[in-house]
Amino acid sequence: MSPEERRKKEKETRKNSILKAARKLFFERGFKSVTVDLIAAKAEVSKGSIYLYFDSKEEIYTQILISANIDRHKEIENFIKAEGTASELLHAFAEDYVNFFLENNELFRILMTFMLHADNMNLTEEQNTQLIHTTNENIRTFSEILKRGVESGEFAADTDIRQLQYAIWGLLNGIISLYIYTGAPEKRSERIHSIVRDGINMLIKGIKNQEFLLSDAP
Repeated sequence: MSPEERRKKEKETRKNSILKAARKLFFERGFKSVTVDLIAAKAEVSKGSIYLYFDSKEEIYTQILISANIDRHKEIENFIKAEGTASELLHAFAEDYVNFFLENNELFRILMTFMLHADNMNLTEEQNTQLIHTTNENIRTFSEILKRGVESGEFAADTDIRQLQYAIWGLLNGIISLYIYTGAPEKRSERIHSIVRDGINMLIKGIKNQEFLLSDAP
C-alpha cells in the first residue's frame, strides 16, 4: 500500500468513526441535544478534526441517513428483479424492511426524527432534498411491486399505486415505531412481524383481482 493509499484509508476510517459516534449520540439524545463538541468527545477526536470532514452537525446527520440508504438500495434492487407473485414480493420486502430496522434500531429512530421534525432541524435545502430522495427510493420499491401486480392481473386495474405505496410504508413504520422499543425484547421481532403480515394481507385482499381471489379459494 502506497503512502497516499494509506492516508486515504486512515481518513476514511476516521470519518466513519465520527459517523458511528454521532449515530449513537443522535439515538440516545435526539437531534437538538447533540453538539459537535459531544460528537468529537464520543469519537475521541478534536473538534477541529470534525470540521475537516463535515461542515456542521446537520451535514453529519444527513450523511448518516444517506450512507445507510445507499447501502440499503443495493439490497432492495433485488426485490424489484426477483421472481414470484406481487403478493409474495410485498411480504418478502416488508419482512426484510422490518428485519433491517430491528437490526439497526438506532438508525430507525434517527430516520423517524427526520420524518417528523425536519422543519425544526435547520437542514439546508440541499440536505433536505437529498434525504427525501433517498427515502423515496424505499417507497419506490413498493410502487414497482404494485405495478407488477397490476400488469400481471393479480391486482385490480384501478389500484391507486401512488396512494397505496405510501399506505404500506406508513403501515410498516407505524408498527415498528409502536413496538421496537417496548415490551419484552425477545418478543418484539415476532410481534412486529405478525402484525405486519396481517396488515399486508388485509391490503392485498383489498386490491386483489377477483379472479385471483377465486383461484386462491379452496
